[in-house]
Amino acid sequence: GYILGSLDMGEKPSFLILSEDPRGNLSILMDSKPYVRFAVENGEIIKNDLPPVATTPVQEQPSTSGWLSYEPPPLAIPLDYHDTTRWNRWEGKYISGLLTGALMLDRNWWHDQDAASLSQVGDLQEFEGGEIRGLRLGAVGTLNFNKPWFYTVFLATNSFDKGFDTTTDDELTWFDYRLDIPLFADTALSIGKQKAPISMERIMSLAYEPLQERSAAADAMLPSRSLGAVVNGTVLNQRLAWAGGVFNDWLDSGESFDDSDDVLVGRVIGTPFLSPDESNLLHLGFGVRHTDAKQGVQYRTEPEVDQAPLFADTGLVMADDALTYNVEATWRKGPFWLAYEYIRSDVESAEFGDLRFDGQHITASWALTGEMRPYRKRSGTLGALPVAKSVHQGGWGSWEAALRYSTLDLTDGPIDGGDLDIYTLGLNWWLTSYALFNLNYRHITLDRFGVEGNSNAVTGRLMLILE
Repeated sequence: GYILGSLDMGEKPSFLILSEDPRGNLSILMDSKPYVRFAVENGEIIKNDLPPVATTPVQEQPSTSGWLSYEPPPLAIPLDYHDTTRWNRWEGKYISGLLTGALMLDRNWWHDQDAASLSQVGDLQEFEGGEIRGLRLGAVGTLNFNKPWFYTVFLATNSFDKGFDTTTDDELTWFDYRLDIPLFADTALSIGKQKAPISMERIMSLAYEPLQERSAAADAMLPSRSLGAVVNGTVLNQRLAWAGGVFNDWLDSGESFDDSDDVLVGRVIGTPFLSPDESNLLHLGFGVRHTDAKQGVQYRTEPEVDQAPLFADTGLVMADDALTYNVEATWRKGPFWLAYEYIRSDVESAEFGDLRFDGQHITASWALTGEMRPYRKRSGTLGALPVAKSVHQGGWGSWEAALRYSTLDLTDGPIDGGDLDIYTLGLNWWLTSYALFNLNYRHITLDRFGVEGNSNAVTGRLMLILE
């Protein structure tokens, strides 16, 4: 039939399904009753003359949708992913997939650096300018068994600190290569280079964080990607999820397998409160990471600004092992999101004794245009902010304001790695689901080398996603 009406996000639907096209016969609109086959008013069905669905059993087809990996897709998969007419989508007998990619361009300004900060990290004006923050290109798809296997393959620039006017080509590296295999019930195995299952902030894609960079603690103490295997699953109608993995980064480290660190990682998450329409939820999580530290440990980071020198750095600490754990809590109600995370690492070192390093952040965001970030129950993460009405549709896109306070303490015993406090304000503007512009302002305080230095930075970012 022919649909007449409108659908607005957050509103109850009201529409008609007519048996004939009113565009060719305006009299239908004058007296529509004989032509109405289906009618909904404020979410309630008023009339339904549509034919019933056939009750003949339909043979179940193998599922080709969903996401088995504990880690969310590196980039958002379009809603019409299964549309084989897309230029970047292919469908084969044995393998199907979608080509996708993203480009992030940053411009950074440093200002108000005091003398103490200058003595700690040098002149920050040398780091001012533009850069390619990230360039990713790859494919996601399925190997079409009866229970499809999912694959992810991505290339990325190996160095993101090149200026816009550079004549030197960035090297490319394999950023992700992973195969996700269904096991039994709601359990899956992921093998390859991937993120370890610990910390909501670390697992979420950087492209969809409410602020441009992750907190200093997550960047310093939780490695990004490693080679390994992860088993994950859910229970209690996906109200509780778990994941565990083993990693050894010998392929990227250049060391032998025996000489590279052996790492064990695990995480348990749950939603103790979830409203019936899932618009209001409380998420809690706990993760742990153990390494035998054959190569030692070194925690270091920039001040949540990519174009910057290292502000906090323990240096290489030879250790017997290191145990890192995190606790996390998130409350999301409609367009509001409040998140907290604490990360701590206990290092056993024969040279320096027992050391403790820790950090935390509290982050809040508000979708000014009313959209709600989706919650992924399997991984316990929030997805990208949806765009209810893009600029292509005559709308304003989606707007989001965010703020964060984060701390990182890498000073203990003889180690003077620095104590960071960072205040960040951010504004995100999603013009469409594949174009983002945002601004972040940061005030940074560093306590190191016996002095306390202060500096400020403003970073603008343009991100484009291949649709």
